[in-house]
Formats: sequence, C-alpha cells, structure tokens
Amino acid sequence: MSGFRVYAPMDQRMPLSAVATHARRAERLGYDGLAVPESVHDGLLAASLALAATTRLRVATSVLVAFPRSPMTVAMAAWDLQEMSGGRFELGIGSQVKGNVIRRYGSTWSPPAPRMREYVAALRAIFRSWQDGTPLDVRGEHYRIDRMQPFFRPEPLEHPDIPILLGGIGPAMVALAGECADGLVTHPTNTAPRYLREVVLPRMQRGAARTGRDALPPVWVSPLVATGPDEAAVALERERVVQLLAFLFSTPSYAPSLELFGWSEIGTQLHAHSREGRWADMPALISDPMLEAFAPSAPYEGIDALLRDLYGGLTDWITFPLPADPSHDERAAEVIARLAAPG
Repeated sequence: MSGFRVYAPMDQRMPLSAVATHARRAERLGYDGLAVPESVHDGLLAASLALAATTRLRVATSVLVAFPRSPMTVAMAAWDLQEMSGGRFELGIGSQVKGNVIRRYGSTWSPPAPRMREYVAALRAIFRSWQDGTPLDVRGEHYRIDRMQPFFRPEPLEHPDIPILLGGIGPAMVALAGECADGLVTHPTNTAPRYLREVVLPRMQRGAARTGRDALPPVWVSPLVATGPDEAAVALERERVVQLLAFLFSTPSYAPSLELFGWSEIGTQLHAHSREGRWADMPALISDPMLEAFAPSAPYEGIDALLRDLYGGLTDWITFPLPADPSHDERAAEVIARLAAPG
C-alpha cells in the first residue's frame, strides 16, 4: 500500500502567538501538513500564520465555520492564502450545529446540506471567475453573487486549484462530500475503522453516484491516537482520551457512532450526566472496548503498524499527534517517516 499523508493537529486553545513555532516544528518533524481548527481562534488567521512560517508544509482549515461567512469573503481569504503560500493551502469548511450558528455567531440557519452544496458551487464559480475570467453568475436559494467588477478581481494564480474539503458527520453532509468536495474531514467520533467501512464510505458512494463521479474523494481520518515513548506514556494519553470521549459522546449529534457498536445507552447516560453537571462521573462510562474502537493506542515502536492495520485501504490521509514533550520529537519523526513510507 502507499504511505499515508500525515498531518499534525493543533490544539484549539493554542494562542495565535504560538502558531508559527508550532507549524515550523511540524515541518521539521516531517509532517505533510497541519490541520488548523476553528473553535477558539479564527481559522483563517491561524492558517495565515502557519503558512507564512513554513516553506513546504500544507495547511488546511479543519474546519472553518462556513455559514456565518459569505462565500465571497471566504474565497478572497483562500485566494490570498493560496497565493502567499505558493499553492499550499487547503480550505476545509463545515456547517456547525444549529444552536451555535444562531446563538453563538448570530447568523441564520437553514437545512445545512442544500445550503452547503450551493456554498461549494459558489466558491468554485468565484475561483473560476478570477482565474479564467468566466462571468460570475451564482443565483440560488441561499446566495446571489453575480457582480465582479474588474477593479475588485484578483490576479490569476500560478496554483489556482484550492482543494475544498467538507467536515461531515450526518448522512446528508457525508454524502455531499462524496458528491462535490475534494475530501471529507472526519470527526474523532466517526473515525472508527468499522464505522468508516460500514457507514461513511457507503454514504459517500451514494453522493458520488448523484454526480457520476468515478472515484471517491479522499477521507481525512482524525483518530484520537494515544501514543508515546513507552507504555506509561501511552497510559497517560489514554486517560486524556477517555476524558475527551466522555465529553464528545455526551453530544447527541455524535450518537450514531455509538449505535453501530450497540452502545447507545452509554450516549444517553453521558448526555444526561452533562445536563445535570455531573462531569466528573462521565469518564467512568467509557469502557475499554469503546476506547479501543475510537482511540488507537500503542507506543511509538508499534503505533505505525497498528494505524496501517486499522486504516490501510480506508484512507491514505491521517492525523498524528505531536509529542507533548519536545524531547520526544526525534522518535515521533521516525514514526511519521514510517507512516509516510509505502508499506
């Protein structure tokens, strides 16, 4: 099999002042790219800092909240990032949940999959207009974008093909990624190999069939990997992952992954605990089989073989954590090189 494209994650709370150092470190360790989240900080600003600090590393927003932004403003930022980086930017976008779009962003809500289909089409139309001079004429249910005076038109790019990736969890958005995106960005709760094989890929195939695509776009898998230089370090990471899984699976939107494994009741209990403020009681509900399903765990000497066994044939695009302790960077770099190598 071919090697993986290995991307480094980035903590959502990392201050913008630390992004450049983080990106240079990822590039030095041999990562192919960096996944920039948007939860606490603006994803486009963080991507700009990471691209400016590196020369080889690809940088993807993972994922930018689309609907509070117009397609035009996102297209302008993406075009600029692609130009300044020499073609190293990847635009990952997602819908977010209704409550956040309305009450956190103060924006409007509508059924997300039809709106996102129109959003992606608008981005591609804008990019074509800027690169080829194609008349801009986007007229849909959600967006009308049909004015592009020469004064406002950016210059064509040497690398105009900006990948558009969709973050997707529900059936409609996952199918839409298969229909019109350049890739699907998974969530940690829907990256279990069984779930990818039995649920995600068939949904993408149904979407691809709607537009007659011959091949599925790639799936970017973001597992909660627990690894380190020895078993003690792995055990500490597993404890951290248990805490995170307990929080994530308290959200009903992520319940379908549990349903596949017959763990729906666990999700119901976690949700009830979260509503009651019983946060400290939630990690105890995460069993060892749940941890094994959603969090590949092994020391550095075996984690690459485990990831190949789990995800080989399902994806060639995976995230892998940077060491918490930089003194372990050299060993992590060896793992990244093994993951990237054909095997």
